[in-house]
Amino acid sequence: MSASSVPHVVIATRESRLALWQAEHVKSLLEGLGAQVTLLGMTTQGDQILDRSLSKVGGKGLFVKELEVALEEGRADIAVHSLKDVPMDLPAGFELACVMEREDPRDAWVSAGYARLEDLPLGAVVGTSSLRRTVLLRALRPDLQIEPLRGNLDTRLRKLDEGQYAGIVLAAAGLKRLGLADRIRHIFETKEMLPAAGQGALGIEIRAGRDDLKALLAPLADTGSWLRVAAERAVSRAMGGSCSMPLAAHAVLDNGVLHLRAAWGDPQGSATLVQTQSQTTALDLASAERLGLQVATALRDGGAH
Repeated sequence: MSASSVPHVVIATRESRLALWQAEHVKSLLEGLGAQVTLLGMTTQGDQILDRSLSKVGGKGLFVKELEVALEEGRADIAVHSLKDVPMDLPAGFELACVMEREDPRDAWVSAGYARLEDLPLGAVVGTSSLRRTVLLRALRPDLQIEPLRGNLDTRLRKLDEGQYAGIVLAAAGLKRLGLADRIRHIFETKEMLPAAGQGALGIEIRAGRDDLKALLAPLADTGSWLRVAAERAVSRAMGGSCSMPLAAHAVLDNGVLHLRAAWGDPQGSATLVQTQSQTTALDLASAERLGLQVATALRDGGAH
């Protein structure tokens, strides 16, 4: 391959340790395909605003906006995201070019003193800033005192170690990717705590029309993971999904059948969940999204809003 034909790719990434791990992971894979890759590290609004919950300051789009500006201005070619942080509707002119093989999508219980959630004393303080986790925890343990927990992964673990919480709930994927799996005391099965749409999956965003990048990224895509997150994100999109939406959606692909479960909780304090599920054997992105719409309709019929 001549030097002139070697593709050069600039990856826009947040500068948290986990975001950099994800960008370096994609960089390594692309270099294995013969590309030259550099990283453009950026600090987003979501990284800077740590004293308020995301639902009160603009949602998860705060983690991707600056990266999209870099794409639009031509300073970067691709942006690597945790898909659960990506708004359900991308701005005009952008598209999701690739969903990579998914890491563990489940939630993890992290605590110094308590092996499992059920071991906590009445009224114990648990940390999370996710409304989804809040309503699911409330359904499991209505007695708990759930307090906000913001910051990157290392900051959250530090706050736990300082004794601010009896335990915290984090995505298992991030802990595993950073070699922190030994901090996990218990991984919640999905029947206990349903994951967020896209949790554990990495997505690569590009400017629309960059067919050269689509072709380069194609070997990194995982069809099964893409189908699953497409169904999950369709539920959230149909429900107006954002950080202020206490919604969980999780799909499993098993023997040619795509199964999708979703749950919605009342953010005002009721411990009752609205839950539903459905499935399809038509395995393409359009069918996955139709399944998501069907499940969202069933949630609304059940009282979710």
